Amino acid sequence: MFFYNLRLARQSLAKQPLLTALMVAAIAVGVGVCMTVTAYLYSISGDPIPEKSDQLFAVRLDSWAGDEAFDDERPEQAPWQLTHRDAMALMESDIPVRQAAMRKAIYTAVPDNADIAPFLTTSRMTANDFFPMFNVPFEFGGPWDDRYDKAAGNVVVLSKRTNDSLFGGENSVGREVRFGDERFTVSGVLAEWAPKVLYYDVNNGPLNPVEDVFMPFQITAEREIDGSGNTNCWKDERIDTYWDLLESECIYVQFWAELPDSAAVARYQAWLDGYTDGQRELGRFERPNNNRLDNVTEYLRIREVIGDQELAIWSIAILFLVACLVNTIGLILSRFVAKAPVIGLRRALGASRWTIFRQHIVEVGLIGFVGGLFGIGLSYAGLLGLRKLIPDTAALTTLDVPLVLMTVAVAIVAAVLAGLYPTWRVCRMQPAIYLKTQ
Repeated sequence: MFFYNLRLARQSLAKQPLLTALMVAAIAVGVGVCMTVTAYLYSISGDPIPEKSDQLFAVRLDSWAGDEAFDDERPEQAPWQLTHRDAMALMESDIPVRQAAMRKAIYTAVPDNADIAPFLTTSRMTANDFFPMFNVPFEFGGPWDDRYDKAAGNVVVLSKRTNDSLFGGENSVGREVRFGDERFTVSGVLAEWAPKVLYYDVNNGPLNPVEDVFMPFQITAEREIDGSGNTNCWKDERIDTYWDLLESECIYVQFWAELPDSAAVARYQAWLDGYTDGQRELGRFERPNNNRLDNVTEYLRIREVIGDQELAIWSIAILFLVACLVNTIGLILSRFVAKAPVIGLRRALGASRWTIFRQHIVEVGLIGFVGGLFGIGLSYAGLLGLRKLIPDTAALTTLDVPLVLMTVAVAIVAAVLAGLYPTWRVCRMQPAIYLKTQ
């Protein structure tokens, strides 16, 4: 019976191609816009490193003022970053398998080739543990040795795009490049790496691209490098020198630790509590212990990577789909009302209301299916547009199989919902009215 109704629906739609095209277009545009936004938010909300997200922990210590919370709206939350002195103290723990203090900085790259103009680069000042901890892929070379972390050596890891700009994509390991007034030796070049979310540092924007270069964290203190990320201070301190900043209660360092199992997490939590207890005896950490270890997915949820702005955009997309459905209802109603004489004749010949209802629901379902196919194309075009508007978001602007199936399903459901009222109307019509007029 379904295939019989499907054949009737195809024949019926073919009789009015212009009206059919308008209905398909309304469904396709509404679904296309809605699914473009949905695909984008779906990518943001996903686990950016599922193979080990439960082993990577953002470390937070509540070093804020004793009489006020860091976040007034969520007073239970500890600050997002650490002071420099606390980050250096945490690096002394041997409990994590890997750990990294980090911050963001800006450097000017000065190519040796005079034909290439100097350009600004973003740098991630971090430890060599950063790369294996976050499964960073390399095209050439690898991370620097431990000795460069301790001695603040002039070594650098280049992103692929920076290596392409400086060395034309060649293997540059062992070569030197000038950043600012100093020369650095290249230890490695990253392969293509574009996490869906910059989860290891969402302070400056979770959708920012991966940094251009990576350098040992200790360089910031040794060379007195100004950071480029957020810095928050609560204490009335006089900061005249860079050393004053390093010893201050200002927070600007992100810290991550890799803990392989729950036992390691418990040991590290106890170690952190012991550390802050000791600091409290020295006059620091005025608040009760509120040391936090949040794994990747917990951290992104707490940081509200999908915030009010993204949800507002999604709401607008849904409202746009609803508006398209309202227009579709009008088109379907006008189409079905025009078929009322034929429906009346079928009713007079013995067709039940359920038979008529089922036939027309299959017809609107077919409209939705075709609209969904076109909606997939529009969604893909919309995601390509996002790639142009937001650089380095290729990982966020893709349609996988579940999203493709969801697009078609949403289109069919939307069309069926739009067709319920028109179908109910034609099923309620009295066949005698149309038989008398024929």
